[in-house]
Amino acid sequence: MSRALIIVDVQNDFCEGGSLPVTGGAAVAKGISLVLDRAGDRWEHVVATKDYHVDPGAHFSEHPDYVDTWPAHCLVGTTGSEFHPELVTDRIEAIFHKGAHQAAYSGFEGKTEDGETLAGWLRGRGVTEVEVVGIATDHCVRATALDAAAEGFTTTVLLELTAGVARGTTDAALEQFRAASIAMTGKPVVDA
Repeated sequence: MSRALIIVDVQNDFCEGGSLPVTGGAAVAKGISLVLDRAGDRWEHVVATKDYHVDPGAHFSEHPDYVDTWPAHCLVGTTGSEFHPELVTDRIEAIFHKGAHQAAYSGFEGKTEDGETLAGWLRGRGVTEVEVVGIATDHCVRATALDAAAEGFTTTVLLELTAGVARGTTDAALEQFRAASIAMTGKPVVDA
């Protein structure tokens, strides 16, 4: 039995100053780094996901509805797709890229450069429990945590290390976590 930390989409475009910023994103990046530094052997494995868009079609819009369509973000080859500089990445063992040619919210939709899926990678290392952190509580963190639970991993969301886009959608995500028997700690950063 081993535990992994999944760091979801802590990228420049999702933090203050990015093309699709979430208030508190930079603080979440810094907080995750502090916990990684202090946690010692709490996690046997640490992985991360990235939105990594080439041409995701209707996912991008010049007139986004912020439900199904969004401003352009995390384009491959741009600084917006890079990890936020406050996130210390030396413990990250694998990065799962998602959404090259479609919308993708869950890290479980992503693959490594070698084509390995997140579920396969975790199972291959004997992981049975995951803790999820990152951006945004109500979108990619939500989808990743729900998929982790559906894949049979014991799942906890460390809400104090997440940032949500809006109060209503974040509250709805927390209800979905409860319904899926996903454990939660702390409270998410939510400005709106």
